[in-house]
Amino acid sequence: MHLFVTRGRRRPGFPHPDRAANARVLGAVLLSSLTVPLTITGAAVALPGVQHDLAADLAAAQWVINGYNVCFAAFLTFAGSLADRLGRRRMFAAGVMLFFAGSVMCALAGDIVLLNVARAVAGVGAAGATAAGTSILAATFHGAARTRAFGLLGTVLGAGLAFGPTVSGLLVSASSWRAVFAVPAVLAGVVLPLCALLPRLRGDAGRRVDRAGGALFTAALVLLIFVLVEAPVLGLTAPAVLGALLAALACGAGFVVVERRAADPMFDLGLLANRPFLAFALAAGTMMVLIVPLLVYLPSYLITVIGLDAGQAGAWLLMLTVPSVVLPALGTMIARRSQLLLVAGSVALSGTGVTLLVTVGAGSTAWQLGLPLLLVGTGVGLTTGVIDGLAVSTVRPEQAGATAGLFNTVRLTTETVALAVVGTMLAVISGGHLDGAGFTRALHAVCLALGATAALVTGGVVLLLRGQRRTR
Repeated sequence: MHLFVTRGRRRPGFPHPDRAANARVLGAVLLSSLTVPLTITGAAVALPGVQHDLAADLAAAQWVINGYNVCFAAFLTFAGSLADRLGRRRMFAAGVMLFFAGSVMCALAGDIVLLNVARAVAGVGAAGATAAGTSILAATFHGAARTRAFGLLGTVLGAGLAFGPTVSGLLVSASSWRAVFAVPAVLAGVVLPLCALLPRLRGDAGRRVDRAGGALFTAALVLLIFVLVEAPVLGLTAPAVLGALLAALACGAGFVVVERRAADPMFDLGLLANRPFLAFALAAGTMMVLIVPLLVYLPSYLITVIGLDAGQAGAWLLMLTVPSVVLPALGTMIARRSQLLLVAGSVALSGTGVTLLVTVGAGSTAWQLGLPLLLVGTGVGLTTGVIDGLAVSTVRPEQAGATAGLFNTVRLTTETVALAVVGTMLAVISGGHLDGAGFTRALHAVCLALGATAALVTGGVVLLLRGQRRTR
């Protein structure tokens, strides 16, 4: 662990270089970060068992996924602002505590309403721990040590995403769906005592927290997801749905107004006029649109239609997730030669793979699933981490933090909305019964829609990046 010792003069507000202290920081942040992909993929594998044991209908079960993602996406940047203002260690500890409490509640939940509330609590906690944890890493390590630390963070997140479905499937097969939430709770419980040993990193007392912007953004996203999930159940013309839609539009408009006027806004919306940044953000969001719904809903299809057990379903999904661990280095090499080739080509490759899933049916084997899943995973794997660096490189160094915040929020928000849209499509097309021919018909329709989306985004990325080159 001595490789992560920083060198040079001590900076005000930053910890003195210390091997043991740096090891504690790295261990606490990496362990807490591992819980994020595990709890996302784990919930997907647990969903069939949750529906069966808690007698939950499809709309209620969707909130097990959507509730966590909405809170994680909505609070991530707001939590970062609070960490800068109140102190990073304090926010990290609060986030880990909330995640721990929410995960314990999930493992013990006796009805679907309590489970969904607990998932929302865990999502808020994950946002706080993630935002403060990355900030602590950046403050603790400098130069090459920081690069190595964040490289390890990316490896942990990639490994969690890649092997999360398999580990979760084995947990469900060996125990029950509750184990999927209990294991992240145990990991968070291990991190909690370490929080007191982390360095005290002072917040910026002069920085204002954009409370209005955070509240409006969160409200707009939650209301939009409510409309997408509940409209098929209540009807599009139901007063609750129409009221939520109007309120979401009002909150969204109010958010834009507030961000343009705020002294310290959550987001620098002017970055959206930066053509390369917009291209990279659009591509990154699309990658999440393509892979995350498959991670969430494909396990249910493999279990209920193809007839696999949870462990086998998780193993099959390795074809989709392992490329995210092994291909980022190749993506970096391609980006050095042509950013356009990497970004547009990866989106097109993943889109092709999703489209080919229309050939999958009740009698499909792992070999038939292999090519589509590998194509999707390859496109995502080539851009994992790489596209983040490309986005940040489009702005001046002093804008890097704001750029990374907006970039990640675009990606997470797009992912969250996509999950809600896909869940709604599956519910409507299958008639609310995710099994048999109805599930297959719904899955094929979703795959065609996702493939068409990837084709449109590929064209948009080409126009944005080529247009930028012509203006230079």
